[in-house]
Amino acid sequence: MPVIAVLGAQWGDEGKGKVVDMLAQQARMVVRFSGGDNAGHSVVNPHGEFKLHLIPSGIFNSGVACIIGNGVVINPEVLLGEMDKLNERGVDTSHLFISDRAHLIMPYHLLLDGLEEEARGGKAIGTTRKGVGPAFADKAARLGIRAGDLLDEEALRERLRSIIDYKNTILTKVYGVKALSLDEVHAQYCQYGERLVPHIRETTIMLDEAVRRGDMVILEGAQGALLDPDFGTYPYTTSSSPLAAGACLGAGLGPTRLDRALGVYKAYCTRVGGGPMPTELHDETGELIRERAHEYGTTTGRARRCGWLDTVAARYSSRINGLTGAVITRLDILDVLPSLKICVGYELDGKKIDYFPGSITALARCKPVYEELPGWQTDTTDIRTFEQLPEAARQYVLRVEELIACPVNLICVGPGREQAIEKTPIL
Repeated sequence: MPVIAVLGAQWGDEGKGKVVDMLAQQARMVVRFSGGDNAGHSVVNPHGEFKLHLIPSGIFNSGVACIIGNGVVINPEVLLGEMDKLNERGVDTSHLFISDRAHLIMPYHLLLDGLEEEARGGKAIGTTRKGVGPAFADKAARLGIRAGDLLDEEALRERLRSIIDYKNTILTKVYGVKALSLDEVHAQYCQYGERLVPHIRETTIMLDEAVRRGDMVILEGAQGALLDPDFGTYPYTTSSSPLAAGACLGAGLGPTRLDRALGVYKAYCTRVGGGPMPTELHDETGELIRERAHEYGTTTGRARRCGWLDTVAARYSSRINGLTGAVITRLDILDVLPSLKICVGYELDGKKIDYFPGSITALARCKPVYEELPGWQTDTTDIRTFEQLPEAARQYVLRVEELIACPVNLICVGPGREQAIEKTPIL
């Protein structure tokens, strides 16, 4: 059985949780490989409706080992709260494991995320203020605290001592806020450790064993390719790589062992936070899409910016991920529209281009070049085969497939696990 990376192929919020929940019924392991609790995955299945932020979307399948990989930064309070809520609703979390190399979000990360964003004023990035960016910054600066540090309380205290002294200097002298107490932070994280220690493992061994057995393994991404810090709309990006290459690094798996890279696209585009979005709609159609799809952030509740599908960006995402297949979600949201537009190119300073610029100032000047297609104005939510879709809906999917240069495997026509159409097999 294959190792499949399920990746966001736009600006996040594409429906990865639904896809992972579906595929996990055949899998033996799901590994979340990037981001933090700034991500939100919505899952609707026979257990109910759930909003996940850190726990892999395979958790609803008792025979599936669910791993929070080394590439994730973890707020222990959020994770424990998420575990408690699942347990209260009858979902077992005993098969959840945490990489001992995963970094922890600390109280100073939360403080600094908010303070730094406020200091940017009108140039704010639009972070979720969950401490994720500062935690990844500390990881790179070798100032991080990792899940494995919770296994030794005395070593944790010594590690914290110098870090908190340094962070308190910034908090008090730069931002003029109250210093943090070493004793309080240490005691708090020791309490977290008491509950989390049974879940902390050397997870790369577990992953290697699963691959060697031939188990189906899913690497679950967070955010989307256009938020990658190298290839996204920098600096309006996330802090870890949501790409297929990042999946290997964030899970602890060699790149030669990845068999499939499955990109998840909405049938239109959305974005949360700042940064350019060429196809954004500021009209009744944009508002209609937002309200029909309830496009509000799972984590923040913020209204998402909505627009037509951008296949220039979609093709770019397919290329940098090396996608082997695609999933189109929320096709049903377009059911009521009499006509649809697809962005097939950009006009930049009077010249037509067919590539996604690396400069955000150039991207902000790009005007979308649209191709118009007829709508189908038929309810698709109960359709289960590609052949049963209205002709206009089939033509829309086929045109998207052609423009992104990647085969479409699945089409989702609603939030439920069963509301999916297999166009071509993933496996």
